[in-house]
Amino acid sequence: MNPCAKLLGVAGAAVIMTACAGPSRTYRADLNNQIAAGNYAGAIAQIDAAKEREYGKKNAVLYYLDRGMVQHDQGDYKGSDESLDSAERRMEELYTKSVSRGVGTFLINDNTTEYAGEAFERALMNVTRALDYLFLGVRDEALVEARKVTAWLARFNDYMQDRSGYKDSAFAQYLSAMLFEEDGKADDARISYNAASSAYGWYGGYYGTEAPSFDVPAYNDLARKGLGELVFIHYNGKAPMKVSRTMQVAWNDAMIAVNQDQEQDPEELGRFRNAVNAGVLGNAITVAYPVYVQDPYEISISRVMVDSTTVQTQLMEDVSAIARRSLEEKNAAIMGRAIARATIKFVLAKAAADEAEKQGGQAFGLLTRVVTNAVAAATEVADTRGWTTMPAQIRMARAALPPGRRDVAVTFVGRHGEVQGSCVFRDVEIVKGRRTYLHYRTAQ
Repeated sequence: MNPCAKLLGVAGAAVIMTACAGPSRTYRADLNNQIAAGNYAGAIAQIDAAKEREYGKKNAVLYYLDRGMVQHDQGDYKGSDESLDSAERRMEELYTKSVSRGVGTFLINDNTTEYAGEAFERALMNVTRALDYLFLGVRDEALVEARKVTAWLARFNDYMQDRSGYKDSAFAQYLSAMLFEEDGKADDARISYNAASSAYGWYGGYYGTEAPSFDVPAYNDLARKGLGELVFIHYNGKAPMKVSRTMQVAWNDAMIAVNQDQEQDPEELGRFRNAVNAGVLGNAITVAYPVYVQDPYEISISRVMVDSTTVQTQLMEDVSAIARRSLEEKNAAIMGRAIARATIKFVLAKAAADEAEKQGGQAFGLLTRVVTNAVAAATEVADTRGWTTMPAQIRMARAALPPGRRDVAVTFVGRHGEVQGSCVFRDVEIVKGRRTYLHYRTAQ
């Protein structure tokens, strides 16, 4: 092949690789602004318009996750479940493929792989599906989705063998317990409440989320006391975003990373070692790695008022903290792989440039060096993909109330006690011995 044609082919490969990188930060920020404004129809239209441009085939899971969450916020629970079902089926296929290959593809999430989701995203996806069914009034299916969370996390923990700090979803367990109570399954409810309590026990140290404490009667006592219960779920804040950071690694440390990495292509690794043996060396390697950044949001708490009763929401799941801690636990492995890849690419690029200079002269050697360095930079980009439309927090309020129809007012309060906004649910029916669920999303 003509050397110039070969270089063009390599450069083209770089373009293809960068096309897998997923939604840009600008796109994600614009989408969050639509959600903060409550323009859910506009957000869904934006997601659909970006299906090929921002998501593409390798990020189909993200497309369906983003779409499903906004549909849930909008109140299109059937559409939300259909979108999240598509995400779940593809997640399961990719997870099964990863396990069968015996490598951590599910946890690597490098830009060159198809995005399969983080463990906490998978759990939150099933929680959202459970809530979709709950708001549709199909409690049996809501219970199925709640059970899926614990069943899948059991599989995940068995596969990870204690290598992951994220082991359970406290909110999923708590919600499951509430649904079991309503279905008359007292033993299952007790088990789920105990699991939630256990999870909140380590949530406190890991994420700063303490176990909730609600001043309401036991579910079985509501009817005897002539009361019903209102449950308000508040999705608060913008999703944290992964962004790319860079660091320089000394050559000796980079070589150690190459020798410790078990996932490099054997042929590429062989060429790398041949080049090193031929005297191709470097000084330092620059690598990219992802970190989560939480864009600020103003609302800190929310208060629910019905007649003379006022209750404050409590934090049930700090999604942002879970996301950040999960990535921190993985970043040592992510950076180790990135260092190894970048080192190999540097050595092979320099070896190719030296060979090109021998065969085609100094000018062609320089051209080769420019192209190969560009390819290395383009293909070694931190994976910044993540579920954009999920909230930063899930909060909950519970209030025992007399039966009847009444208005439910919610006030959203900032970090310094100032009122940031409010909403009113009109003519909400409280049923004796039953629970009534409401939800609202804020992201400003």
